[in-house]
Amino acid sequence: MRLAAPSSRRRTRATAMGTALLIAVAGGGGGGSAAASDDNGTGAGDRSTTREAAALTGSAKLHRSLGDDITFTFDAHLAAEDTNDPSRATGTFRFSHYLNGDGASADVKVDCLVTGGKVAVVSGVITESDLEGAKGKRVGVTVHDLGRKDRLGYSWASTGSPVDQGPLPKCVSSAPFETVKAGTGDFTVLPWEPRL
Repeated sequence: MRLAAPSSRRRTRATAMGTALLIAVAGGGGGGSAAASDDNGTGAGDRSTTREAAALTGSAKLHRSLGDDITFTFDAHLAAEDTNDPSRATGTFRFSHYLNGDGASADVKVDCLVTGGKVAVVSGVITESDLEGAKGKRVGVTVHDLGRKDRLGYSWASTGSPVDQGPLPKCVSSAPFETVKAGTGDFTVLPWEPRL
């Protein structure tokens, strides 16, 4: 079973190879909202103006003409106090890729997040996967937040599988060459504002 990037040869062999790339979300939790609520005794709640330094959230399926079910889900955050250290990002992301019931998925613990404008690069280490040899591998994903026409790329684009990509530094990925399937969700990027 392999998690593979698209190619004409791989697409025709997708069922046999069991390509898989879906990210299911590690539900809820990881970084909080950009503004915090504080009750000042009036009952109205005073809203803080401090926001997190960067974030990548959301879920969507990739467009594939052969019907591959490829989903990515992100819940990645960089806290305000960690603005100048993207390697302190927290959260999770998931991905999976199935075709005709064959494929694999992976859960990833975030270890770096950098955003610029509406583009985010997130990386992390696979903590759980049914793809043999994937656990413990670092992977990276790039997202371009274009509203309903988001794009996505991943670090194993040139090798076909996270297992085959070799060692990867933090916050490294490919250009966002994939497109999101219309009506399946979208991604949201909160731009990073480092203190220079």
